[in-house]
Amino acid sequence: MQVSLSDARVGGVRITRIETRPGCVVWLVRHGETEWNAQRRLQGQHDSPLTERGRRQALAVADLLSRTLDRQAPVRLVASPLGRTRATMAPIAAALGRPVQYDDRLKEIGLGAWEGMTWGEIEQAFPGALDGATPHERFFRPPGGETHAAMIERLGGWLAEVDQPTVAVSHGFSGRVLRGLYAGLDPVAALDQPQPQDGVFRLAEGRMEFLQATVEAEAAASV
Repeated sequence: MQVSLSDARVGGVRITRIETRPGCVVWLVRHGETEWNAQRRLQGQHDSPLTERGRRQALAVADLLSRTLDRQAPVRLVASPLGRTRATMAPIAAALGRPVQYDDRLKEIGLGAWEGMTWGEIEQAFPGALDGATPHERFFRPPGGETHAAMIERLGGWLAEVDQPTVAVSHGFSGRVLRGLYAGLDPVAALDQPQPQDGVFRLAEGRMEFLQATVEAEAAASV
């Protein structure tokens, strides 16, 4: 496959842009809200189930894609193999009537010893570990965690291999890295991007567009 890889340096930071060949649109989805999302716990490559809200988000994204994409078009479905991405992809696959492939490279950042913990719990269990860290830098500090460079390498490797229109379900942190690579953003600035769970990012012809899904409101509490 032919891809465009352009490297530059801005302020000493390496900027990489990975552009798939013409016609290879990527529809990038973040998994629906999980129980640990709601509790503000770090998930990394551990897992927790989708909340009721997360299940509604997954259904809304499936509906959006089914109305947007041609069921007869050769669209590939691929997801991170973690439970929350599988649960989000399930209604999409049902709506589009297509099989799903799973790729380890789409997993979330590995957070080592900190997975399942809140930031407050980390500060108590690992005194000083967060000292001086920016909101992004702290994700790269856990013992046994993944480096920024390693994330860029594995996610960039996946993106460079995209050779047909693809719906991909990934995660918040890894999704921002992917979009940063596609758009050629400063790797640190890429992490400032939003990470919504109720829509789809369309990556096509070097541009990114967010499509908002319509999520059903929560049912009123019974009395």
